Amino acid sequence: MRKRRILRYFLIASGVGIVVMIGLFGIAWAMTPIPDSTQKQATAQGSVIYYRDGKTEIARQGVDRKNVPLASVPKHVRDAVIAIENRSFYTDSGVSVKGTVRSVWSTVTGQQLQGGSTITQQLVRNYYSGLSQERSVTRKFKEILIAMKVDQSKSKEWVLEQYLNTIYFGRGANGVQAASQAYFGKDVSKITVSEAAYLASVIQQPSRFADPQGGDLDAARSRWTSVINGMREIGALTSAQAASEKFPTLKAPKKPFEFKGQSQYMVDQVRAELNRRGYTDEAINSGGLKIVTTFDKKLMDAAARAVKQVIPANTPKKIRVGLAAVEPSTGEVVAFYGGKASQYKYDNAFSSQVQAGSTFKPYTLAAALNDGMGLSTRVDGNSPMRVASDPAHPIPNDSGRSYGHINLIRATQSSVNTAFVDLGQKVGLDKVAATATAMGIPASQLKQHQGAASFPLGVASVSAVQNASGFSTFANGGVHAEAHVIKSVTDARGKKTTIKPATAQAISKEAAGDATYAMQQVVKYGTGTAARLYDRPVAGKTGTTDDSGAVWFNGFTAQMATAVNMFRDDNKTVEIPGYGVQFGGQLPAQIWRAFMTEAMAGKPVVQFPEPTDFGYGTYDSEPEDDRALRDDNAREPDDWPNDDVTQTPDPTFEPTQPEPTDTPSDDPTVPEEPETGPPTGDNGPGVPTTGPGDGRDNTGRPGNGGRPNG
Repeated sequence: MRKRRILRYFLIASGVGIVVMIGLFGIAWAMTPIPDSTQKQATAQGSVIYYRDGKTEIARQGVDRKNVPLASVPKHVRDAVIAIENRSFYTDSGVSVKGTVRSVWSTVTGQQLQGGSTITQQLVRNYYSGLSQERSVTRKFKEILIAMKVDQSKSKEWVLEQYLNTIYFGRGANGVQAASQAYFGKDVSKITVSEAAYLASVIQQPSRFADPQGGDLDAARSRWTSVINGMREIGALTSAQAASEKFPTLKAPKKPFEFKGQSQYMVDQVRAELNRRGYTDEAINSGGLKIVTTFDKKLMDAAARAVKQVIPANTPKKIRVGLAAVEPSTGEVVAFYGGKASQYKYDNAFSSQVQAGSTFKPYTLAAALNDGMGLSTRVDGNSPMRVASDPAHPIPNDSGRSYGHINLIRATQSSVNTAFVDLGQKVGLDKVAATATAMGIPASQLKQHQGAASFPLGVASVSAVQNASGFSTFANGGVHAEAHVIKSVTDARGKKTTIKPATAQAISKEAAGDATYAMQQVVKYGTGTAARLYDRPVAGKTGTTDDSGAVWFNGFTAQMATAVNMFRDDNKTVEIPGYGVQFGGQLPAQIWRAFMTEAMAGKPVVQFPEPTDFGYGTYDSEPEDDRALRDDNAREPDDWPNDDVTQTPDPTFEPTQPEPTDTPSDDPTVPEEPETGPPTGDNGPGVPTTGPGDGRDNTGRPGNGGRPNG
């Protein structure tokens, strides 16, 4: 009787215990929903940045993962993973009883812990948020419950697809598509049986088998053999097929990614523009974006070649060269040269800004023409010139030469500074600033200078991209298209967003045409003859600041506007041994011609529009005195290479500027330019701008109102 009583108590207790366990399990089941969010790292897809052809890669950003649908993964790849990771995948309830008991026991006893024993459990642990890699019974129990719920609510195909896209395979590759590229250099759809078996082998120990050598290679071969045998055992391969498979040849691992050439600068500008357009860094690094830029690889290479071919080998390292090319009709920055990324922290095309010098005069010309003046308008080219607002600081032409009263063509062709100061006074400096801003020069960079009489002479600092963008307005009939570096962005779902830059009629078509005509004379007969292209018309303007602290050539054809500058990162004179002090009509113009010759090759010849009826009669554009041909105190050594028109060594007559002093001008109408120029050393000038049309004035040489030479 006593034994029966004990047995009865035991059965009752056991029954109560089972009921309690079932109740607790039910409560736990009800209180453990499938998480409604995923781990960011599990679903993140890196973005790829392309050249304008949409095919040639510039760089990859963020996580190396490219999700693919299960239908794109060959059956033998799926079979290989199932054979080694979870042979009961299609029949189990998302958990393995044996594996779960073994795992829980290991956790309780502190022995080596087992991972989730099924594909579903592994997915749950690595895919859903709220489940860490914590080693505890609670975490394991929660994982089991969620795995069972996922198995009930999701199809096996869904689970396998997420798993294959989530799991880490080593070599920095997340997901089977990235792994296929990392190990075999091919799309997953082209992976062979042998290669599939290796990818499945890697899942267990991705770091060890990423590039196995010695004993690790022996272990990898053994694991690979287990996968092949497993595929035979589950019927995915016949015995003959399994016996015929050979260990695959692995692709050499990629070295850590290193930017080459201008790539780092390109990526910097692309990311900056994406940020301005509302894309966060997180979206760039993990959103799986396909970013097509405006950069043309052939033209990028041509820009680098032009600089390399023209710049002498003995050029001091502190001399920097920037080049930017903009397509006038679209505003697309198709090419640039920003210097050596290994040498400079900031690039020379977008980020570095130097005084514009006489390349700013065309903006003054445009303002006047747009205000109703004509090319026949006469301006005072005599020297010196005293402006009513600042009579204490007369503005001279170089060497004190006076040109008399001349029309705007002659003033532009010979880069007569007093003529442009007079023109600025006639049209109004506020209109000059407004016109330059409308054409692409940020108002913030002009504001501190626009009250000075010397403002039309280019005391404000600009970048090569900004100046190229401004001149592109002339080539585009007065319409300015916002400079930009991105053509389109396609998200991970395939939705494509095409970038549509802001456009506006900055100046009238007639004003643009007349200004272009005046600038053609600069290249034909004036200071920019070294930039002539012999198969098509060119318009442009040279520029040289005080003491050749910065030298420019800006020019354009009907299809492309390009700006080239040279400067030093310590603001000193740009001087090259054997070539002397540089001016805009020398090396910058030669670089411009070298680049544009290649860029325009094969392009149709497009003529510029005829000038309007400006009524200057039979004016002959060719200068009466060939001293006017020279640019900005231009002088050449005896061995200076010159294949242009024969020119005399006499200097042109452009304004000189006294050496800067530590004491700013006490006249408020001619403000000193603050000494916020580039630091010495290799860090480059200033702080990078936030894009082609935005930035701080961070370089330039001050002194007596910051008046540059032409």
